[in-house]
Amino acid sequence: MGAICPVGAHSYFPSSSPLRTTLRGRTSLSAGGLRLPRSWSCRSSPTQLAVHDDLDSLLAVLPEDLRQDVVDASKRSSLVEIILDLGRLPEARYVGENGGEALRRSEVTEKELEYVLHAVGGFLGDNRAGIPGRAVHGAVNMISDLLSYAKNILFVGRPGVGKTTTIREAARVLSNELFKRVVIVDTSNEIGGDGDVPHPAIGRARRLQVPNPSLQHRVMIEAVENHMPEVVIVDEISTEAEASACQSIAARGVMLIGTAHGETIESVMKNRSLSKLVGGVQAVVLGDEEARIRGCQKIVLERKTLPTFPFLIEMRERHYWILHHTEKSVDKLMLGKLPLVEVRRLDDQLKLVVERWSPYSRMDC
Repeated sequence: MGAICPVGAHSYFPSSSPLRTTLRGRTSLSAGGLRLPRSWSCRSSPTQLAVHDDLDSLLAVLPEDLRQDVVDASKRSSLVEIILDLGRLPEARYVGENGGEALRRSEVTEKELEYVLHAVGGFLGDNRAGIPGRAVHGAVNMISDLLSYAKNILFVGRPGVGKTTTIREAARVLSNELFKRVVIVDTSNEIGGDGDVPHPAIGRARRLQVPNPSLQHRVMIEAVENHMPEVVIVDEISTEAEASACQSIAARGVMLIGTAHGETIESVMKNRSLSKLVGGVQAVVLGDEEARIRGCQKIVLERKTLPTFPFLIEMRERHYWILHHTEKSVDKLMLGKLPLVEVRRLDDQLKLVVERWSPYSRMDC
């Protein structure tokens, strides 16, 4: 499905989930345990990434003269978004390419934007409307082993890096291949689609739609209390109420997979609303003797409790992820030290490369 989000009278902003088409601020149509030696790495057989799209449904809402320009067979599977800004040239953007490609030489008109809005239809409480879109099977293969552990996993990363795509595929794998009872809390209909019948991309997982984004935390608790899930999947955890709902779900023994606002584990630690997801941070006053033994100041930062998510994955790029054992990483970072992490990436042949016990590398500011 796709989501289209109007913010201004004639302008819209892009989104990036492959099942989402977003118009907001401007019009943007989005097509996307073991202890081992420190230097150890492994390579898997090539990861199969299968793209299943309904691009024709996306093209149907475009002005007619733009449709054929978008249909470039060599780039179809890498289409990220189509940008329609009033008074500017229409653009198509693709994975791995900087900037966008102009689709024609004339600017977008107000009449064309009205045509798109009429073709898409009504909007939800978060100013989004949906159309069918693309699902990418195989996107979760980089962490297929983690899914079998039944431990909570949190994904963070910049917009457009593929977080929603990954948890959508996780829903399919968990429900279809691991035979888990999966419930998706689908606030913006970006995971399971905008129709009454969930998109096939989520497999046998059930989907709970949320009438208003402010109610997401309530629907999260409802999912556990009323539907007996083994796994709950939720996108865009962003408020303290939602973080508290995650804690409640985890305390009931239900596996939780989610995404959160933030690019790194440190950004989550510093976020007052979300820090409890990684155990929370508190200031502790040490006695003189304890401070002397530790060789530190009397006031130090410590983790409050166990993290809600034992695993946190920084999605630096679509095929380059940093896996944290959250408890160990948070403790190290609060001591001013860099933790050891696991780097998971796909090489040029789409083979999975796993590098365990790698020193954590902070993102450039």
